[in-house]
Amino acid sequence: MSLAYGIQLPVQSQSTIYAEGWEAAAGPADLVAIARTADRAGFDYIACCDHVAIPRRLAAAMSTVWYDPVATLAHLAAVTERVRLLSHVAIVGLRHPLLTAKQYATLDHLASGRLLLGVGAGHVEEEFTALGVDFRQRGAVLDETIDALRAALGPDEFPEHHGKLYDFEGLGQLPRPAQARVPLWVGGSSPAAVRRAALKGDGWLPQGDPRDRLPAQIAELKRLRGEAGIEAPLTVGAITEPLYVGTPTWDVGRRTLSGPPDALAESLRAYRAMGVHQIQVRFRCRSRAELTDQMTAFGAEVAPGLDPG
Repeated sequence: MSLAYGIQLPVQSQSTIYAEGWEAAAGPADLVAIARTADRAGFDYIACCDHVAIPRRLAAAMSTVWYDPVATLAHLAAVTERVRLLSHVAIVGLRHPLLTAKQYATLDHLASGRLLLGVGAGHVEEEFTALGVDFRQRGAVLDETIDALRAALGPDEFPEHHGKLYDFEGLGQLPRPAQARVPLWVGGSSPAAVRRAALKGDGWLPQGDPRDRLPAQIAELKRLRGEAGIEAPLTVGAITEPLYVGTPTWDVGRRTLSGPPDALAESLRAYRAMGVHQIQVRFRCRSRAELTDQMTAFGAEVAPGLDPG
């Protein structure tokens, strides 16, 4: 089985950590073009982030550009056919699980079963305060929210959950998700996040761990699942170094992997050897056109070499 590859969309979140200069003036038409390119180029998923409101103290670094993931992914579902739709990650503890289930079940229904629900604990205290959620308890809130979402996104029209924070039964929600089981991927690289992914997730979305940290993290995931007697497979992810297919004629940064397609494929196959199942790639680019060209080249020239067989 070949190593799957997905991409976090540009434009929809513009943190200074990763946004390129051209994204500031970009908008919906650019997102549609990029999503359609991902669809054609064999990308497994397109991903969208989640923040409700950014406090002034963080605005210079994080920016305040954070598209809503449900609205964005639903818009892009309508202009694509096969690529899956990932929230990376939804801060589900900010919302009641029945509200989250209504939104994402509808998205999965409209998209014919293409949803991947990525969830995380969040890190911006002011968001939690504004929405009436205890920031200090966000880990415990997320743990129960995952359990509640398992019920609320399941097959039952009238889901049931009885917990410390949320208690519901006898409340019907249609439409149900198109998938019998919506894949739930847990984001984060802290010990608590890794444990949560191992015990509650269908997949793990690390927070950009460097290559040398991944083997130990993956071993810990396996240990925790083994001790808990969980035999179901876990989709292990990784975020790669920035990429540039070919020889760049501009400064793409010293961490960027660049070169001919076969060399890039050889480097990326190392993730598979560690036990990674899907990689999230990001391309250095100076325009939307350069990005879509890079994505097309990756799908046509690099991706075939990701299969070790």
